[in-house]
Amino acid sequence: MTDRFSVLIVEDQERFREAFQRALTSVPDIELLAMAPDLPTGLKLFDQFKPDVLLVDLDLPGGSGIELIRHAAKTCPACEVMVISVFGDEQHVVASIEAGATGYLLKDSLALDLPEQLRSLRAGGSPISPVIARRLLQRLTPPVQSAPAASYALAGTAPRGPDPDEEVVALSEQESRVLHLAAKGFTFDEIAQFMQVSPHTVMTYVKRVYRKLHVRSKVEAIYEARRLGWLRD
Repeated sequence: MTDRFSVLIVEDQERFREAFQRALTSVPDIELLAMAPDLPTGLKLFDQFKPDVLLVDLDLPGGSGIELIRHAAKTCPACEVMVISVFGDEQHVVASIEAGATGYLLKDSLALDLPEQLRSLRAGGSPISPVIARRLLQRLTPPVQSAPAASYALAGTAPRGPDPDEEVVALSEQESRVLHLAAKGFTFDEIAQFMQVSPHTVMTYVKRVYRKLHVRSKVEAIYEARRLGWLRD
């Protein structure tokens, strides 16, 4: 059975607070600590309870939920942060992730199983609404170009000449995309969801990347790609 964990909800709209409360009440492995309707109360309750999971809206009375996300990341790094918001634009999503959020769900997708999404978050996953995942994918992947030009575009620099003893390799668009997302910290299962392909297909791309770069692990592949100037640090 999954270990029991605690949740703090910071949401200004009563109907959503009630919906979240109904979804989490009587769930054996989840303890709902408290709910806050605004940012100042959310900050106070967060410092008081130090929850395992923070469920937070972005547009709050008294300030932005992003301020609370930053505070959580700074004062309690072990806390997982799930954003649930009506905002699905790139600016809000990227700002939330950069502040420390590890999951991002839209309120129009609340038919989802909230306890299961929070369990996934606690287990190391990054639950993200499909439309958000697509926007992240579009932002994080390079424009379609001929390889190896697409790979060089990742670094924002002109290609350097290969060393005399170094074999020139070229990654396909899909291989470059997988490598780029892996370097951003996404798991292979998450990459499969973003690309809307099966995990088996992603692993096929991974194996091709390993073969072309003459490596045996993701860490080695990312290191080698950065050494070649194919990835930003």
